[in-house]
Amino acid sequence: MDKQILLEVHNRIKPFIHKTPVLSSSLINAMVGADVVFKCENFQKMGAFKMRGAANAILSLSNEERNRGVVTHSSGNFAQAVSLAAQKLDVKAYIVMPENAPQVKKNGVKTYNGEIIECESTPQARESTANKIKEQKGASFLHPSNQDEVIYGNSTAAIELLEECPELDVILTPVGGGGLIAGTALAAKYFSTKCQVIGGEPMEADDAYRSLVSGEIETNDSFHTIADGLRTHLGDRNFPIIKKHVDKIIRVEEHEIVEAMQIIWERMKIIIEPSCAVPFAAVLKNKEEFKNKKVGIILSGGNVDVKNLPF
Repeated sequence: MDKQILLEVHNRIKPFIHKTPVLSSSLINAMVGADVVFKCENFQKMGAFKMRGAANAILSLSNEERNRGVVTHSSGNFAQAVSLAAQKLDVKAYIVMPENAPQVKKNGVKTYNGEIIECESTPQARESTANKIKEQKGASFLHPSNQDEVIYGNSTAAIELLEECPELDVILTPVGGGGLIAGTALAAKYFSTKCQVIGGEPMEADDAYRSLVSGEIETNDSFHTIADGLRTHLGDRNFPIIKKHVDKIIRVEEHEIVEAMQIIWERMKIIIEPSCAVPFAAVLKNKEEFKNKKVGIILSGGNVDVKNLPF
């Protein structure tokens, strides 16, 4: 793994993604006592950073593999990302979704011509259903967060952020399956000399925090968090990167997530989903730690059910 690989990935996916804006708010800077910039992946195609990893994963397949289609399991953003990337590359996409996945996310997949296969809402059911399709159709399996091509694609959000703001002291991202923070950590390693990477995680699904403490991949018993995108576990491809290059993970309470989300909606006039507010909540909670620093936050996505807001 080197800088050159990440640059090649970035150039490869450029025709399929938006270069998203970097925004700031003087009011938020005053509130935190730091210089905070937000990389707005809520403005990415299909509304989340996942488009980057999905595009790179499909572009990395051979023509023969593409002809047989791709399959993934996802309750939301990655399902939409794979569907859209596959549609643009004329590849058939089979999307395994839990039956209780939000209708708004199912509709998104249908918009991009993904074929939805519903299953029970357990990780086991997701995996066995995806495996069945892989065997029947010969489709290539794409993992939402634990696949090198996906991690490298995800790194490009932080690469763009560091190109625009090279002086950053720290970048924060949410942590769910670990694909975004692992990619961000690689970007910081190769494209910055001093930038730390910190994760934000809900207290109710703090497997990554505990994994860094124990040195092994931990799982969650509780999933009672409003940050529905962060209920997944780390994997064997991203955890070694996280263990080596991520400085720490800050846990936040549910009310802190809602408050952070509300501040961004109200002050910045942009739509973000709850998972996306978690790293900002971590900064608000630990203002002393970030005081007078140049802080970058990756706003991971904006696919939220506006009929069901927490405020």
